[in-house]
Amino acid sequence: MSVSRDQKPEPHSNVAADTADNDSTSPQCAESPLASTNAQMSSEPVWISPGSAAFRRISVALFLAGYATFSLIYCVQPLLPELASHFGVGPAESSLALSLTTGFLAFAILLAGAVSEAAGRKQLMLVSMCVASILNLIAPFLSDWHAFLVLRALEGLILGGVPAVAMAYLAEEIDPKGLGMAMGIYISGTAIGGLSGRVVIGFLTDMFGWHTALGAMGAFGLLAALGFAVLLPASRNFVRRPGFQVRYHLRAWGGHLKHAGLPYVFLIGAFAMGCFVTVFNYVGFRLSDEPYSLSQSQIGLIFVVYLCGSVMSSIAGALSDRLGRGPVLVVGVLLAGLGVVLTMLDSLGGIIGGIVVLTSGFFVAHSIASGWVGRLAETSKGHASSLYLLAYYLGSSIMGSVGGWFWDHGGWNAVAGFAVALLFCALLCGIHLWRLAAKASGDRGQGAGGNAVKGELVDAT
Repeated sequence: MSVSRDQKPEPHSNVAADTADNDSTSPQCAESPLASTNAQMSSEPVWISPGSAAFRRISVALFLAGYATFSLIYCVQPLLPELASHFGVGPAESSLALSLTTGFLAFAILLAGAVSEAAGRKQLMLVSMCVASILNLIAPFLSDWHAFLVLRALEGLILGGVPAVAMAYLAEEIDPKGLGMAMGIYISGTAIGGLSGRVVIGFLTDMFGWHTALGAMGAFGLLAALGFAVLLPASRNFVRRPGFQVRYHLRAWGGHLKHAGLPYVFLIGAFAMGCFVTVFNYVGFRLSDEPYSLSQSQIGLIFVVYLCGSVMSSIAGALSDRLGRGPVLVVGVLLAGLGVVLTMLDSLGGIIGGIVVLTSGFFVAHSIASGWVGRLAETSKGHASSLYLLAYYLGSSIMGSVGGWFWDHGGWNAVAGFAVALLFCALLCGIHLWRLAAKASGDRGQGAGGNAVKGELVDAT
């Protein structure tokens, strides 16, 4: 359920903080760390306010969820040469260890939001994190390449239970005034997870070997799941729908696709991620060639720029709560475009600087778009989140692969041109959303309000 500003019951924000901060003394709000939903729920949303103890617990818990998910997904990327050597396969075939994970993840995300409507938000996220971590612990003991690929595909399928559901949980539980900040903190966790999966495992491999390193990432995932289980409060505004009702889910997905603004947010995710992955897929080829001739470990350190993404996503979320999502999103896309242009410079410093700027802009745009989904979706937020992330990962897989054609036929300048074109499409979508929100705000100011879509667009400005 979503409540627009003119309808939002302000007293509930304080109630949310009070009840969340006094769980141990309130019998109605008592919960097990593994609980999915409170037994007692109000008929009106009981928002959790920014600055409350519950808000801090949720922020840390969802940060851990983002970290675990993306470190498990991407931890094999630096290990591809080791896997090729150990299993006796070629470089292209070794890449399946990552591509199968992300491919099944995209498929799973579409269904995860629907499954969480029956299973519960917290419960599904926790089970996904635990099972995927255990699979990562098993992976180093497999001696057959195809069994290893099956396990990696299963990891992607299972991890789909985290991203879409995390976004829906935040949209349902956090006061709209603090949703941008909370979403930004979650996205920063995904950034740190992506960084850890790509960089930390490289150092662990050098010290202990890839088998131990891969198992260690699974152990880190289990520790993150434990922290998640203890910290995350049970849902207060979630309404369980028993069973898997196909018609209901199809109507929910179809309703979001017919929404005045949501499809444009989905496209922003696809275009922005397509650009980001395209640049990171092929910049390594450029920097390993003359005149740079960087080693693989040196190229891998470029992923440290994910730290910029972590910081920028949190900042962007807070700014969007003050300035509005539209302007911050547009600035993020423009910043990413500037970064791509800088990578066309010949100097190594210029290329690295461009990657830093691109990463910062991308995470600003992704953080804002993620939060915008939760604000625009009036009902079935899990379905809306799953559609956004489906577009996001399809953009990654499809456009990232198409970028290879530009590399083969025109080198880096062609890749950069393709990336800029993708960002231009994202910019058009962002400007369109901003205009829709401004128009809805103007209509409401003239007394034409009352339309739920307009209300949500006004809240999204």
